[in-house]
Amino acid sequence: MIIEPKMRGFICFTSHPKGCEQNVLNQINYVKSKGAIDGAKKVLVIGSSTGFGLASRITSAFGSNAATLGICFEKPGVEGKPGVEGKPGTAGWYNTAAVEKFAGEAGLYAKTINGDAFSNEVKEQAIDMIKKDLGQVDLVIYSLAAPRRTNPVDGKTYRSVLKPIDGVYSNKTVDFHTGKVSEVSIQPVKDEEEIANTVQVMGGDDWRLWMEALSEAGVLADGVKTVAYSYIGPEITFPIYRNGTIGKAKDHLEATAHDLTKKLAALNGEAFVSVNKALVTQASSAIPVIPLYISLLFKVMKEAGVHEGCIEQIQRLYSERLYTGNSIPVDEKGRIRVDDWEMREDIQEKVSKLWDQADSENLNELGDLAGYKHEFMKLFGFDIEGVDYAADVNEVVAVKSID
Repeated sequence: MIIEPKMRGFICFTSHPKGCEQNVLNQINYVKSKGAIDGAKKVLVIGSSTGFGLASRITSAFGSNAATLGICFEKPGVEGKPGVEGKPGTAGWYNTAAVEKFAGEAGLYAKTINGDAFSNEVKEQAIDMIKKDLGQVDLVIYSLAAPRRTNPVDGKTYRSVLKPIDGVYSNKTVDFHTGKVSEVSIQPVKDEEEIANTVQVMGGDDWRLWMEALSEAGVLADGVKTVAYSYIGPEITFPIYRNGTIGKAKDHLEATAHDLTKKLAALNGEAFVSVNKALVTQASSAIPVIPLYISLLFKVMKEAGVHEGCIEQIQRLYSERLYTGNSIPVDEKGRIRVDDWEMREDIQEKVSKLWDQADSENLNELGDLAGYKHEFMKLFGFDIEGVDYAADVNEVVAVKSID
């Protein structure tokens, strides 16, 4: 079938297998171009199919020649029948197929478990596979993003909300499809339960359950590291992000890192939260205000020569933070900071000035809306150089390690 992007709002309902494969290959080639990293050799990536998780798997495999086990929850393509058009799989499915393909060609172990990472069943499946194939892992990346979670302990399903806590928040936002800048007002949480539910979904509880299960099963190597990803951002976004419900969840995630480090002491292990740069993801595109901020940030950081995407961020995290041979540099709260270029005083000062000026008429000039759209399309395998989008393509692509 010929696959075209079909979008509504911040959701794209189609993805392109060849585009996703090329996007993965481009990331692999970037990591290779930066040289070898003396990092972990057996890596578990929880949330491995898109964004920072995908970049972590690629950097581990092609930067450190690591064996990788990925955990994701994706859908394969559905083959068309006479009179019934086929249905593309999710971008994460095609990304995973590409990682396994290129890892296999490089002689690297790469297998994937497709299922609900919040469940006990997937945790048990991962432990069994580690015991059978790897013995132990020396790096665990936690990079899950989901709107809801069923807690395996109490059996309840919790749903997160993106809301401010201290009253109505009003500011600019942009429809990145049209470039229209408008005012948006976001109602605050109704009660403490909405905050607690968001913490249940996006906080550190599931990360803790994973690490406890892996530790009890004896599949964590001596000196193991585990890293979860977070974001802080500028004051412009604080009410909806860091001081909102998501921020409460991120506070919990960071507290969990300290608790896990104590629990991993017997293994000489450490747990970290890495604070990363603002990037275009499906999740960030759903948060009002953020797309406008990112479009302005991209313009400023590109002009300053310090712009990064997911793969550049994670390659730098590995090569300049996690695996330098020295102690890992952290801030006063024990967090790794690879948002340092974004939060540079000169960068933020310029973004702040542009924010005050930005409107529908001048955003294309002041910001990098085209760059934002390009990055959004890339998430789904579209708008990637070298891919013939007019060609017929097979929507059914196998992930060899998934039955």
